[in-house]
Order: sequence, then structure tokens, then C-alpha cells
Amino acid sequence: MKKLILSLLAIASFSLSFAQTAEEIANKHIEAIGGVDNWKKINSLVMEASIKAQGAEIKLTRTHLHNKAMRMDIAVMGMNGYSIITQKEGWNFMPFQGQTKYEAMTPDDVKSSQDELSILDEFITYKELGKKLEFLGKDDLEGTECFKLKLTDKEGEEITYWLDPSNYYTLKQSQKVKANGKEMESVTTFSNYKKIEEGIVYAFSLGGDWGDTEINKITINPKIDESIFKPTN
Repeated sequence: MKKLILSLLAIASFSLSFAQTAEEIANKHIEAIGGVDNWKKINSLVMEASIKAQGAEIKLTRTHLHNKAMRMDIAVMGMNGYSIITQKEGWNFMPFQGQTKYEAMTPDDVKSSQDELSILDEFITYKELGKKLEFLGKDDLEGTECFKLKLTDKEGEEITYWLDPSNYYTLKQSQKVKANGKEMESVTTFSNYKKIEEGIVYAFSLGGDWGDTEINKITINPKIDESIFKPTN
């Protein structure tokens, strides 16, 4: 019985250490990108970016009110579209996909997009959102032995992250998404980190199946006319 109790205590101690390791890595990541206090000073944000994909250039402008609304304007092939998410509704207008007027998102799509309303890094908000953080050990990413973490939300949706142990920046994330009724893996890579206003650090280069994205400008806490979060044709 004594050996059994000791074994159970050892297992419990290992599990606790494992959990603490995950939280410790997340905390070091938060400090590396500017710290909680600096991130929580951000109430609004406008980001201008461009994507190069299949020989075309796509211009993007993301306008964001923290935890209230987000609008992504998209300019491609001489046409302008947008996607809007609020706390209760959402709309898409994509003329380059054949749409002639805006369409409302389904309630499920609006619900699944609510995390996008937060400006804060996901490792800052995971506890208050009831997400589970796990440390999956180390994994090689193009020659860098990265920390591998997984966040799981209340609905069981998972996102896996690879963090550089030298600076605790995120180098890659992977998640399962649904497109056209099928589940697929969406992978994003991050690089070219820079410190911007309010002392926060942002990745200015992103890669994915859609192409390479370069962030050209980020404006912190601009005044935003909330009427832009209503759909128009």
C-alpha cells in the first residue's frame, strides 16, 4: 500500500510539474511580446497588410475594436469586399467570389468567430475563456527545437503552437478548420517580429496556404467610427 501511495504521489507530482511547465512557457511568451499591462492598454487597432498569392496582390485593412467588433476590408482585382464580425452578428461581401450583395453569417459562424474580437494574444486570455493549456514537449521546426503547446477551448477546438525557446516568440500555429463542409488543417507561420507602439511586439510576416502576408503598418488606439461595422453594398 505504501508503494502504491508513493507511486500515486509521484504521478500527481509529475502531472503538476507538466502543467506548470506549460504555464511558465506561456508566461515567458507574454513577457517577450510586451507583457500583459502593455497589451491591455490597446482598445483599438488598424492594421494594413498585403498578400502575394498566385501572382496577384491582395490589400487588407483590419479595423478592430477590442471585444466589440472587427472589420476586414479586402481589395483585389479592382474589387473591394469585406468581412464584419460583432458580438451578435456578422456579414460577408465578396464580389470577387461572385457575390452581388452582402450576406449574413450563420449563427454558428458568428459564434465560432468571437475569439477574433479580442486584440489580446491568446496566451493572455486563455484562462478567462476557460481554455485548457497543455505542453506537448519539444518538436523540431526546420532545425529549431521548439516548445509545443496546445490550447483547447470549451467546444473541443484545438490550436497547436510552436514557440522558439530562444525568445519565446510563436513561429507556427496549426488548427483544424471547416471549409465547404470539409475539415482541413490550417497552418500559419510567423516571423519578422518588431516592437511597436505601447511596447508590444508583433510578427510582421506571416505565411500560409493563402500566400505570404506582409504587415505594412499598425496603428494603435486610433479613433474609429463604429458605423463601419454595419454592412453596405
